[in-house]
Amino acid sequence: MTTTSIDADCSHADKSVRVIRVEADYLQLSAILLIIAATVTAVSAAGVSLDLAFSAVFFDAARQFSGARDHYVAALRDHGFISLAVCIACVGLGVAKLLPWKTPFAIQPRISAFLVTAYVLGPGILTNAILKQHWGRPRPGAVLEFGGALPYVDWWDTAGSCLRNCSFTSGEAAAAAWLLGPAMFVPPPWRALAIGAAAAFFVFTSMLRVAMGAHFLADVVIGGLGSLLLLLALRPIFFPHRRWSLAIAWANVREKLISLVRLRQPAMP
Repeated sequence: MTTTSIDADCSHADKSVRVIRVEADYLQLSAILLIIAATVTAVSAAGVSLDLAFSAVFFDAARQFSGARDHYVAALRDHGFISLAVCIACVGLGVAKLLPWKTPFAIQPRISAFLVTAYVLGPGILTNAILKQHWGRPRPGAVLEFGGALPYVDWWDTAGSCLRNCSFTSGEAAAAAWLLGPAMFVPPPWRALAIGAAAAFFVFTSMLRVAMGAHFLADVVIGGLGSLLLLLALRPIFFPHRRWSLAIAWANVREKLISLVRLRQPAMP
């Protein structure tokens, strides 16, 4: 085996390890959101609504949500268009790759198609066109507990009184979580920073929507979880040669979870 082939094999191995690490990170993020959603669901089903309790933190004595009352915070609502702008940029950069001349920052058309498909199916169709229009869950600001006129319902109850543009799920949170998709393809020296920034943007967006009385905690968590799971589900379809990496990443995450459970178990006498 020549030195060149050895270097090529090492480079391919390093790249494979980076791919597995990224997918493991995304699976861990999904697991965290799933645990939060499951906790909210279980406690609420037991008779204590964590959604109402969490929203009450932002509801003050003036009978207003702090985020809705603050004009500076309310102005930040338009930052949700950042995800749409990034999606449009992905289309442009994918087209630029097909041009006969070299274009800076151009991306593979397959990457562009993957990201646009995830955006259209997730925040677009699933969240805004289907769930928000037919689920029936009133927004926090519309329920009786916070000065509204509609009865509160849990997130799994589709028989709420909201007729359209309802609380479940959050389109802004779903779109913010989608930004973790483009972060997958940032060059390795900057990838960790991009993933961290996207995750922070999702948390900021979610808390902003709750503080404004626009969504409950479960709405933003499940909205973000949906986008993450969709990204992970579509990735092997658009990149079939990476199917094995997702399986290995899941095995790594599962081993970590098993180890964590074992550490929490009391030692046998």
